[in-house]
This record gives sequence, C-alpha cells and structure tokens, in this order.
Amino acid sequence: MGKFRIDATELCWIDGSADNADDLCLHGHAIVYIGKERLEYDATVSATALYLLKTLTEEHIIYEDNQMLPCCGHWIVPDENLENVTICGCNEGIDWTVKHSGSDVILILESETETAVPLEEYRQEVYQFADKIEDYYKRCSPKNVSSGEFEYDGYLAFWNEWHRRRNA
Repeated sequence: MGKFRIDATELCWIDGSADNADDLCLHGHAIVYIGKERLEYDATVSATALYLLKTLTEEHIIYEDNQMLPCCGHWIVPDENLENVTICGCNEGIDWTVKHSGSDVILILESETETAVPLEEYRQEVYQFADKIEDYYKRCSPKNVSSGEFEYDGYLAFWNEWHRRRNA
C-alpha cells in the first residue's frame, strides 16, 4: 500500500437513495490512509474530491478553511466568472494539511504526524478518487436546477472548476 490512499463506499445522496435529481452533493463513507494512519468519515465526497483536486496545485492548511472530509456542503457559492466555488457547510469533519515540497506533497495530520508522498503518486490517487465520484454522477439522473438560479450557477461553477483542475 502507498503512503496515501483514499476511497469511498456506500455512495448515496443525502436521503440515502442511489439517485436523487434534487441533491447536488454526493455522500459516502470515506476511508483515507495517510502513512500508517487510517481515517474514516461519512462525508460529502463530492466536496472532498474537489478539495483534493485543489491540493494538486495549492496548499491546504488544517482547519483554516474547509475540512478535507466535510460533513456537509449546504451552499455551493460560485465566483463571478463561474470558474471556482466556495462550498459552505458546518464545522464537522476530518481535516489535514497538504503542503508542497519539491516533487513531494507533505500530509500533516492533526497529531502533527507528517507523511511525504511523491506528487505523481498523490496525483494518481486524487484522480482515481475524483473519477470514481464523477462516474457516479454520470450514472444518475440529470440534476433539477434551472438556468439563472444561484444553485444552478454554483453547480455549473463546481463542474467548471472540477474539470479544469482534473484535466490540467
């Protein structure tokens, strides 16, 4: 096993169903291995995937913003160009720091345990996770959001940012 692994099981929408055209955020049981540590949480895995994609080029400092495994994402707030989002939820979840150091990423847990992971290994694990989440969306019904609404703009910007970061 590598130094960083992430997967999600029991994928579903907030009501526990396998398909819900009204729910924009996918949930599931996230399992993360960082070094010798195992973290598990019932998270909003669609937000987790986007946050992981962001860490491929940006640092994430524990508890300064969102949690890497967030409980929820009540609002998807788009920027004015519909290119990036801020996902707002509650303060519950599991978090860790992601820093870049040369050709490695350094993952720092709440216990201050540090694990260095080669960036390319990390990237492939993030892509595998993000692709799994996106594939689930593709198998579900189209979402019930109307053009011009705040919710629609947030959802559109979410996927715009996702695809830009995934295809970089």
